[in-house]
Amino acid sequence: MKIKSQRDFWSGLMFLVVGVAFAWASISNYSFGTSARPGPGYFPFGLGTLLALLGAVVAFKALTIESDDGQPIGDVAWRPLAIVVGAIVVFGFALPRLGMAVTLPLLITITSLAGDKVRWRDVLLSCVILTVGSWAVFIWGLNLVIPVWPTFLGG
Repeated sequence: MKIKSQRDFWSGLMFLVVGVAFAWASISNYSFGTSARPGPGYFPFGLGTLLALLGAVVAFKALTIESDDGQPIGDVAWRPLAIVVGAIVVFGFALPRLGMAVTLPLLITITSLAGDKVRWRDVLLSCVILTVGSWAVFIWGLNLVIPVWPTFLGG
């Protein structure tokens, strides 16, 4: 069987493997429960199954539908990958110390540097909207205990 789209095939295969791994880990490490009373493994199992099904559909499409020049896989974009992973690490270290009000704009600003063009107006707008939205969802809506302000300000 000939792979007609390299990108779609390998993406679908990756989704399939990750989805099966999550579904398997959720039922082997957590109690599943029932539909009326779901356990902690119920939701991750459902998401893993959906991800695996999505991967199977994408991989099947890559094997059956013809594409231009087979859509080969390009080079790995190492710089953006390193910037995004580094921003996540910075977020993990900074959140307990700097709080949500400083850490989220820092995360958004660092990740915006991964792109080819940086529009600072858009970055600033994203910082404001995502920080206020995150506060509304996690602090106000869900009552999670996440520091909002830096610890040196008494937050």
